[in-house]
Amino acid sequence: MKFLDFERIVSHNRMSRYVNACGGNTRKAQTLFRYNLRISQEMFTIISCFEVAIRNSIDNQLIASNGNDWLRDSVLPGGFLTGPDTVKSFGIVKHTYDKLVSEGLYSHTKLLSGLDFGVWKYMYSPPQFRATGRVLLRIFPYKQRSTPLLHVNHTYIFNELDKINTLRNRIAHHEPICFLTGQDVVYTDYIKKEYQNIQTLFSWMGIDGASMLYGLDHIPRICNQIDLL
Repeated sequence: MKFLDFERIVSHNRMSRYVNACGGNTRKAQTLFRYNLRISQEMFTIISCFEVAIRNSIDNQLIASNGNDWLRDSVLPGGFLTGPDTVKSFGIVKHTYDKLVSEGLYSHTKLLSGLDFGVWKYMYSPPQFRATGRVLLRIFPYKQRSTPLLHVNHTYIFNELDKINTLRNRIAHHEPICFLTGQDVVYTDYIKKEYQNIQTLFSWMGIDGASMLYGLDHIPRICNQIDLL
């Protein structure tokens, strides 16, 4: 497709960043745009797999400590999300639960799958971590040991999950992820860092990320293609 036709469809404002990053070369700009779509697609797939893995690990842990309907029970009177410090999580879970009940569709599995990544991330914020009985670090049996300079605790996990959640949301809102923040400069280190972050968390959970993502993961190769463009 000719660049002007491509630009008319995608928009001048969106394509101008790619053109600037490629020194005015419109052919390269189109290629970079397509590479960004490919790496966004692959990263979103990897994040989706990770989200399912951490959600199910949290679920298994809290079933063991709080019972089979722990998530429903968390928003019923006296539930662990009913305190003043967990209002936002309570609101999200309660809304989803009430909707399922009103439609006659409630099951623990449907409630679990109806919540987004942010809910699982916030399970490691201090109020939720305390409310769930301080047990959720157990899903990372192989995590790095803390040192005097680096505390690998629930706050550390929260911060790492927050970075992954931010990347997920950027992709979901069609933001390019192949640029240095706020600049028209090609930059893949951000992608590589969050990709490695996911791989590390997989390993801390005792999950072979390479095997799980077999055939889905071409992030290093696509980053290299972007770097060489």
